[in-house]
Amino acid sequence: MTAILLPDLIPTCESAIAVVDTLRLAAKANVTAMVSKDGKVNGALFDANQTAAHGYAWLATYVAALQQMLGWAKRLEAEGKLGELETLMLQAAFGEYCAQIYGGIPMSQGEIVRLADLGLDSPTIHKLSCKEINVLRRQGCTAAVRSRIAELIKDGHHFGEPGLEDETLILIRDQFRSFAENEVIPHAHEWHLKDELIPIEVVNHVAEMGVFGLTLPEEYGGLGLGKMSMCVVTEELSRGYIGVGSLGTRSEIAGELIRLGGTEEQKQEWLPKIASGEILPTAVFTEPNTGSDLGSLRTRAVKQGDEYVVTGNKTWITHAARTDVMTLLVRTNPDTKDWKGLSMMIAPKPRGTEANPFPAEGMTGGEIKVLGYRGMKEYELGFDGFKVPAANLLGGVEGQGFKQLMETFESARIQTAARAVGVAQCAMEVGLKYANERVQFGKPIYEFPRVGGKIAWMAVETMIARQLTYFSAREKDEGHRCDIEAGMAKLLAARVAWANADNALQVHGGNGYAEEYPISRILCDARILNIFEGAAEIQAQVIARGLLSGARD
Repeated sequence: MTAILLPDLIPTCESAIAVVDTLRLAAKANVTAMVSKDGKVNGALFDANQTAAHGYAWLATYVAALQQMLGWAKRLEAEGKLGELETLMLQAAFGEYCAQIYGGIPMSQGEIVRLADLGLDSPTIHKLSCKEINVLRRQGCTAAVRSRIAELIKDGHHFGEPGLEDETLILIRDQFRSFAENEVIPHAHEWHLKDELIPIEVVNHVAEMGVFGLTLPEEYGGLGLGKMSMCVVTEELSRGYIGVGSLGTRSEIAGELIRLGGTEEQKQEWLPKIASGEILPTAVFTEPNTGSDLGSLRTRAVKQGDEYVVTGNKTWITHAARTDVMTLLVRTNPDTKDWKGLSMMIAPKPRGTEANPFPAEGMTGGEIKVLGYRGMKEYELGFDGFKVPAANLLGGVEGQGFKQLMETFESARIQTAARAVGVAQCAMEVGLKYANERVQFGKPIYEFPRVGGKIAWMAVETMIARQLTYFSAREKDEGHRCDIEAGMAKLLAARVAWANADNALQVHGGNGYAEEYPISRILCDARILNIFEGAAEIQAQVIARGLLSGARD
């Protein structure tokens, strides 16, 4: 191997992660003290120390990401698949993330959290100056390392072994990669520029491939596969186009809601239709002025005989016009002002057309024009006398809606993390292709160290996000609680997707700012990932509260 590889890398990384995790625990103790009163996390103190709390969430996410990269490398080594590229990716990941932990972790473009912000004093921070971490910080992710990675991925055919391990997962990946290459990528930019719905033929093909019933039990018409399969499928479809990768999101949410919270009759009625694609669902939760504060939701559902009559407004509803059923979150108890009075409805509606997108009685809608993520379109909805059969109250008991929704968040965030990994991969590959083709000063711009180095780091950080996402999926498949792991995966992967898209556009120079180049679309698509399914700030809030409450380490 080349001399830029550090000797005894895996033992060095093991020592480094032990030190970093000790630092994390010290930071946890300090931040817990900042946000607690009488031994419990206090809301007012948490808000007052939000930067420190969210900074701790980012530190914990970095530590988890490094742990998963190390685990990935060890598994590859045991299988004889740890090649030079994978080894350099491990080295670069540890080198860069250890350096960022030491000097400051970017929570966003203008927010850097430093260890002192987490209450750590100089002697504690000095522990990061141990021999192993010093070596990694100084030599782990140098320009020479990035250049070598750039050389190894130059042909665009191999970006490191993903570590799927399971032959079935590899076959699934190859099948959906072929579909994306042949039926999505050639058309995605045209769909975006025309701002039109993904053709129904593509939706039907996705249904035929089993995407909508991927993780549903076989007894209800699904394929009975795990969340790892969902990640692989979602990543490949999103690599083609985020809109196609997101087609399965609403089916995943609706399927999880009904599978976990529905009566047996509701499962028998709705799950086979969702799994086959006979009906397309949409998630109708968000309202104007509520955002992530679902407890303040106002849309009312009043029971009248054997029906509920719905009145209120919803917004940011994806794929609303062309769907057949809504998972509709409403307030059934008007005396409540929080989540306790919320209920979930399975609300059927007629599928709209271009001429009449919302033909249902008591329901209106209007499109929200957006920068990217256009293939299913976004809508605001109004309900005034819209009727839902009482039998379609999810679970048959009022007041369970918020709890039912919370049970789906793990799967939804894992799926969103996988979407982000796919978009990150797409941005990196598009940037690589352009850099190889664009000639300036007598050579491809990829040969200039800062261009090749940018793309090399994209490849490394995409792998980091992928391994953290796979970890959350494996935890879910093994029946473990993984709300924090899923949140971490979504938090990091969304940032990586945006960084990759931004840097890939920079590689394009002025051409990247032209609508005709796909990277302009990818940049707009990537931006939404830091916002939906819980904005980055909300994600950090959830992670920090979960870790600092003492319920999870």
